[in-house]
Amino acid sequence: MGDIYTKILLNNFYISSNLCRSYCSLLFSVIISITFKKFAMNTPSEVRQACRNGGFTSQTSGLAPGFAQANLCILPKEYAFDFLLFCQRNPKPCPLIEVLEPGQHSFGINQGIDIRTDVPKYRVFIDGELKEEVNDISHLWREDLVSFVIGCSFSFEEAMLRAGLSVRHIEEGRNVPMYRTNIPCAGAGRFQGNLVVSMRPMSPGDAVRATEITARYPRVHGSPVHIGSPVSA
Repeated sequence: MGDIYTKILLNNFYISSNLCRSYCSLLFSVIISITFKKFAMNTPSEVRQACRNGGFTSQTSGLAPGFAQANLCILPKEYAFDFLLFCQRNPKPCPLIEVLEPGQHSFGINQGIDIRTDVPKYRVFIDGELKEEVNDISHLWREDLVSFVIGCSFSFEEAMLRAGLSVRHIEEGRNVPMYRTNIPCAGAGRFQGNLVVSMRPMSPGDAVRATEITARYPRVHGSPVHIGSPVSA
C-alpha cells in the first residue's frame, strides 16, 4: 500500500488511517496522509511486511519508488454505494483503483495484501471524533465492511525525481503539506465536503514540467488542480 488514510465507519464508528514566495504552488487533490519517519524500503512487499510486523507506523512518501501508492477507505456496506457514487462524481480527489467485496480483507497477487494489518496506522473515529490510533484493525473487522483503494499522489513523485525536479518534502524528510480548500466536491448521499489538496512548491518552469509528468498518472490524482498563488483555492 502507500500513503494511507484509512477511514472505517462502523455504524457511527469511524477508523481512519493521514511557501510560495517566488515559487508556484502545485495543488494536487488528495485524501490525506499520516506521520513521518524515513525508512529504506524499496518494494511494496517490504513496506507491507514492515507494517504487518509493527515496525513501520509512518507515512510512505519516497518508499517503494516506481510503484503505485494508495489511500484506503473502509465503511459498512450500507454506506458503500453512496461512497462509490461520491468517488465517481469526484474522480480527481478520489480516483478508484479497487473496490473489494463486503468482508474481503485480502487482495492483490496471491491475495498478498491484508487490509487489516498492512497499513502503517489507522485512526479511529467514533461519532465523528478521533478516539485512537492503532496499527492493526483485525479485532475491529466485520463481514459487512467494504474497502475502497484510492490512488495517492506519492505514486508520481519518483517520476518527478527522475526528471530532475525537486520534491521538497522528501528532501526535508517531512510529510507533504496538505490544505483544506474552498472548492466543493460533488456530494453523494451522506458524503460531501470541500476538496483537500497536497502542495509542492516549485519554480514556474518546474511547475510546467511537473504538470506534464503528473498528467500521465490520472489514477493517482494526475495533474494539479491549481498552479500559482493558493489564495484563490
